[in-house]
Amino acid sequence: MNPDTLPRILEFAMLFCFGFSWPFAIAKTLRAKRVDGKSPMFEIIVIVGYLFGIASHLISDRSWVTWVYLADTALVATDLALYFHYARAQQAQPSNSDRT
Repeated sequence: MNPDTLPRILEFAMLFCFGFSWPFAIAKTLRAKRVDGKSPMFEIIVIVGYLFGIASHLISDRSWVTWVYLADTALVATDLALYFHYARAQQAQPSNSDRT
């Protein structure tokens, strides 16, 4: 086995585990059409972290793991875009306390 294979597999496993949750978060946001409790700053920090991972692979070895970073980044960016879309829609709607 190539000495780089096991670290790449472990890195893939970590990225898979992190990325596995994003489709569920996206689906929940699409169903609820609300973003209560979501943190755009957290998602931005996650995206920046993934971009550093991508840069690391582009500089060092151009590993296939780069594609997993890109996929995870796209998922988080999708959730972040939904956050801004639904946050704007929520702000435009009067709240229940405004109606009384």
